[in-house]
Amino acid sequence: MRIALNAAAEAAGNGEVPVGAVIVRAGRIVAVAANAPRLLSDPTAHAEIRAIREAARLLGRDRLEDCDLWVTLEPCAMCAGAIAHARIARLYYGAADIKGGAVEHGPRFFGQPTCHHRPEIYAGIGETEAADLLRTFFAARRP
Repeated sequence: MRIALNAAAEAAGNGEVPVGAVIVRAGRIVAVAANAPRLLSDPTAHAEIRAIREAARLLGRDRLEDCDLWVTLEPCAMCAGAIAHARIARLYYGAADIKGGAVEHGPRFFGQPTCHHRPEIYAGIGETEAADLLRTFFAARRP
């Protein structure tokens, strides 16, 4: 999670919402990504999506069933869908996202009967630091 938190801090430094993600396979880091929708002019450039794309490219396959995803914020519905399609084995995330999250909040994507793959889920890892990054980022932007 430390590496994901560093990526989140990097995103904040670029004016992006501070979210970082890391894909791990067999104890080795495969991909690291930070949020970059504004930088890339791409609304789908969330940290999770970018990490999944990079891991799939590097591993040469679309299924990442032997990989874990570490992300600093509870994934949104779009990212939860990508996690399911990639068949990520385990999802570890830091801060809960009451407004935009889709794992334990909102649609609770992985609990839906139409969800074809459900990763093991571990929440609250690095939660305090992840939440602090987000609070600091948004406090600086509010008058």
